[in-house]
Amino acid sequence: MPIAVYVLGLAVFAQGTSEFMLSGLVSGIAADLDVPLSAAGLLTSAFAVGMVVGAPLMALSSRSWPRRRALLLFLAVFVAVHVVGALTPSYGVLLATRFVGALANAGFWAVALTTAVSMVPDRLKGRAAAVVVGGVTIACVVGVPAGAVLGERWGWRSAFWAVAIVSLPAVLAVLRSIPGGRGTDTGGAPVPVRDELRALTGPRLRPVLLTMALVQGATFCTFSYLEPLLTRETGLGAGWVPVSLALFGAGSFAGVTVAGRFADARPVAVVATGMTALALGWAALALAAGRPALALALIPLLGMLAFGTGTALITRVLGLASGAPTLAGAFSTTAFNLGATVGSWAGGLALDAGFGYRAPVWVSALLMVLALLVAATTAKGRRSRAGERRPSAVQRSARGRL
Repeated sequence: MPIAVYVLGLAVFAQGTSEFMLSGLVSGIAADLDVPLSAAGLLTSAFAVGMVVGAPLMALSSRSWPRRRALLLFLAVFVAVHVVGALTPSYGVLLATRFVGALANAGFWAVALTTAVSMVPDRLKGRAAAVVVGGVTIACVVGVPAGAVLGERWGWRSAFWAVAIVSLPAVLAVLRSIPGGRGTDTGGAPVPVRDELRALTGPRLRPVLLTMALVQGATFCTFSYLEPLLTRETGLGAGWVPVSLALFGAGSFAGVTVAGRFADARPVAVVATGMTALALGWAALALAAGRPALALALIPLLGMLAFGTGTALITRVLGLASGAPTLAGAFSTTAFNLGATVGSWAGGLALDAGFGYRAPVWVSALLMVLALLVAATTAKGRRSRAGERRPSAVQRSARGRL
């Protein structure tokens, strides 16, 4: 595996830390800037919206640039907005930096995914995608808890400074290790945007992108409300929350690693097995939430299944989207983050409706059932179309007589 692929994973680690670290910083931000907790929570929403909108926009705007230039520009903007965020006394400015930082993060993700898979042979493409996605899982294990500790000891601004500092080695590494070719990796003119969009909105890719969004929606529906589930339903103390988050992140890292090794050879089998296990796993967690030992055992398993299946789906999209070398990574990023945004929103609706703290977990199970239905319907449609194209025995006999 080229060292450049691991460099991209390092940069994604820093950016993933920034994306998720606010879950442990909102109280400090609200108190320091004299805003309600709900306003501090909007900082997370602003980042999510920026990721969804930014992935295709940033990929389109940078599609004719050398990939190294695009990655460096996105990283530089990401570092700059975190410095501004760490210094500003204004909530409005901080909100703007979260949105702009998400745009840069989305652009980096889109270019990084396509760059990583273009640098390796076909048999290693899944593993390369897993290394990039693995940066997010390591952020869950190390970066997010570390950000919470920094915020508790030295204030929330120290976490923003830390993200900026951790990103600097990635800037230097990208400068030294990433080739300077265009995102298309052909050395010629980029594929026309119309052709890329046609490839990405075709009947083969639409269901895969929808399935990816549903899987991520299920993941973040529960992940966003894991703290109240554990402390108010399972009966664990607040000290178990970071431990549980680290367990989920460790499982996620294991899932990404395993999926990266098997997704290239049997992507459909990995996705189908992972989705079925997730539907059962979320239902099991909802039923077992009142038993601490069983709930803690299920959390890393579900992290492994969720991110392993997500990685296999990303590999599937990149493999099917050969006609969209620039936008394939962008659409994968958008589907990933759109699912995360909608999943968190759906979990919140279930809680507000008074269905209890297990409700988001049941919603996760329901979203996985929907994902399985989409996959099954798509597979049935493909078999039907294949049967229509295949000549019947009578037709083959008639042709033989002719």
